[in-house]
Amino acid sequence: MHWFPGPDGERLAWRETGAGRPLVMLHGLFGSAALTADTDLVRAIAARRYRVILPDQRGHGESGGPHDPGRYPPDVVIDDIFALIGHLGLDDYDLAGYSMGGKLVLRALARGARPARAVVAGQGLDALDKESDRTDGYRRVLSALASGEALEPGSAADRMAGWITAAGVNPLAVRYLLDSFVATPPDALRQVLVPTLVVVGDRDPRGATADELAGLLPNGRLALVPGDHQSALSAPELGTAVLAFLGGTLASA
Repeated sequence: MHWFPGPDGERLAWRETGAGRPLVMLHGLFGSAALTADTDLVRAIAARRYRVILPDQRGHGESGGPHDPGRYPPDVVIDDIFALIGHLGLDDYDLAGYSMGGKLVLRALARGARPARAVVAGQGLDALDKESDRTDGYRRVLSALASGEALEPGSAADRMAGWITAAGVNPLAVRYLLDSFVATPPDALRQVLVPTLVVVGDRDPRGATADELAGLLPNGRLALVPGDHQSALSAPELGTAVLAFLGGTLASA
């Protein structure tokens, strides 16, 4: 575990595994660097001579999560990512993310991040919106956890709350974090020349618009892998597609 200061001085954490070319990989909502490091995808990438850098976003993992809404200005997560890239002195690196991590990759590209290659996994067009049709549900569960409100036993919200608790997420901090997200205009991505792979499970509802998302990027490519939003992350074909893309040739998937 390593530490770096966010732009406001917040103590933020990252892990890394492997050695070689830097790849900054961003976890999904309610995830963490530790959980992401323990995936077949990261192990496969690290084994191919990549230094995989895994930050914990605010309120997740080992990073700080202040309970002050003023510490979550618009785009604070992107500012944190830029702070890590600057802290590590990275000027030639790749950037990837799954689920919320993919949303953050798109936002970072729109804000001027210029990795050599980028991977947006588990996302479709609604990654450009400030909120999706899932956001209010996340807010309700996070608010209930933060206040100690009981959820209906056995309900989908109760199951989500259990998963969030087990993952060690700071519910109030992540509730504030959701409010910091910023919409990305499609025209902003049309200016991004970074070769970008959009990869999604063939049974993931987000996949319905993944081809349109890839089409917004001048050098965007699409790959489909087996699985829904959860199971695609562990599909061997995901690692095959990502490694082939990072190596310069997109494998069929």
